Formats: sequence, C-alpha cells, structure tokens
Amino acid sequence: MTSNERREQLVAVARSVFAEKGFEPASVEEIAARAEVSKPVVYEHFGGKEGIYAVVVDREVKELSGRLSAALNVRDHPKRIVERTALALLDYIEEAEDGFRILVRDSPVAQATGPFNSMLGDIAGNVEDLLSAQFEAHDLDPQTATLYAQMLVGMIAFTGQWWLEAKEPDKATVAAHLTNLGWNGLRGMERTPHLQTLGTETNLGSV
Repeated sequence: MTSNERREQLVAVARSVFAEKGFEPASVEEIAARAEVSKPVVYEHFGGKEGIYAVVVDREVKELSGRLSAALNVRDHPKRIVERTALALLDYIEEAEDGFRILVRDSPVAQATGPFNSMLGDIAGNVEDLLSAQFEAHDLDPQTATLYAQMLVGMIAFTGQWWLEAKEPDKATVAAHLTNLGWNGLRGMERTPHLQTLGTETNLGSV
C-alpha cells in the first residue's frame, strides 16, 4: 500500500472499532490487529488513538453537516424543508450507521459539549434564519426563532438516536411524523403563548 492508502485503511478500521466499542474501550492494539499492521504504523500516521479518533469524527461531522445544510439551504416551502432535513438525517443514519454511532455514543444530545452538539448548534443557526423570516411573515415574534430552532433540531436529532436502534417504522414514516409535529406545531402557534394556571385543576379539553 502507498502511505495514503494505508492511512485510509487505518481510518476505515478505526471507524469500525470506535463504532463498536466507543472511544475509551478502543485501543491502538486492536486497530492495528484488525488492520494487520504493527502498532508503530498507527502511531506513525496519527500519533495515537486520539489522533485517529479526531480524524474519524471530523469526517463524520463534515459528512452529516453537509447533508443537513444542503437540505436546509434550498429555497422552498418551509414544510418541505423540514421534510428534507428529517430525511437527510435518517438517510445518514441508514447509510453511515457506524459514523452516527461514533458521534452520539461519545457526545449524546443530552450533553452540552462535543462535536455532534457543536454541529447541531450550527444547524440550529441555519434553522433560526429560516424561522425568523417565517415568523415575521406571520406576525410572530422573530426573537423567539432561536428557541424554536433549538426545539426543532433537538426533536429531529433525538428521534434519530432512537431510530438508530429501533429501525422501525421505516424512515419515510418517521420523517413524515417528524414533519407532522414540527410543521403543524409551528403553523398553529399562538402569538403570545402562556402556561395554564399552575397548581389548580384545569380543563384543557381534548387534544
């Protein structure tokens, strides 16, 4: 193998190991053994486990971020943008399951830091821009777009984590239901929402 070919082989092997075990349990020894090379070869190319992990994570973040950004950055009806964004995430999970496992295992949505959540923050910024324009057009407060963008992106990301293991219903059905909740919820928003009286029995009516 050439040096570049060996490097790509090691990245592919490491990606599989990290997806299977997570960062902490994975070892340079196992990566080297699966690649059928000596440990010094891994150190020569990446300097250690942290180095090769950083390369793997960076590639996955760029791939997923690219897919989500492409779905968002198209002039279209907002409902179809929500549909495409949900499908983009589910497509990535289906086609790059190992990559998604790496991103969410060591940086779950519940944590505030990590490459996955940093990427979601960037995506939420794009969603915020989209929502701000729609809120102004429908006489809603555009300053709340930041909050709703976080809600929408979080809903899609957390559902993706669940679907990674559940694998059913099919991704089109999941995307349709995500869109149903996200779009119909946004479409029917009150201009000044408020909580029902707390601490008393309140008849909320039917759903």
